[in-house]
Amino acid sequence: MRKKVSIFLCVLYVVFMAFVAVQLFLKDNDSDALIALGGVACGLIPLLIILLTKFELSLPIIIFYLVFLFGSQFLGSLQGFYRNGWWDSFMHLISGILIAIFGFDLYKRLLRKDHISHLSPWFVSLFILSFAVFGGVLWEIYEFTMDNLFEMGLQGGGNLDTMTDLITDSLGGLIIAIWSFFKTKMLIK
Repeated sequence: MRKKVSIFLCVLYVVFMAFVAVQLFLKDNDSDALIALGGVACGLIPLLIILLTKFELSLPIIIFYLVFLFGSQFLGSLQGFYRNGWWDSFMHLISGILIAIFGFDLYKRLLRKDHISHLSPWFVSLFILSFAVFGGVLWEIYEFTMDNLFEMGLQGGGNLDTMTDLITDSLGGLIIAIWSFFKTKMLIK
């Protein structure tokens, strides 16, 4: 059932962004249409993983991923929400949560079931937080690289933008790290 819900949500997002792209191309707004096509491509990623591999993405990861895509691509870029200073920070908070949830899911998959109960909840929480912070750092490296190679202006606020992004990524990761502490503690009992 979860797989069907995941597929439905991904297809819904892909179709929505394809519709938006067509509308933008018809209005001769090619640059925004390309952003919408990027949304189609990003929406296809989990769909292809679900359909073509045995790797199972959890429903919370799919939901947070699609919420992040909708918020960043449609609302942020196409509807101009990024003009509001707080929107970028909110999206980084969501991405920190998303990456941390993925980290939690990954740690459960990498360990055998009988080993999970022996892990310290503190270790699991530290892993989750570190994973989320590392994801945020990689994104900021990407922004820095694109700005310097292609003069894109992704780091519009310079150091202030970078540090705010890293702090909000870390806060998102911290939220899930605290949740994972208690979740892991319950698994041990």
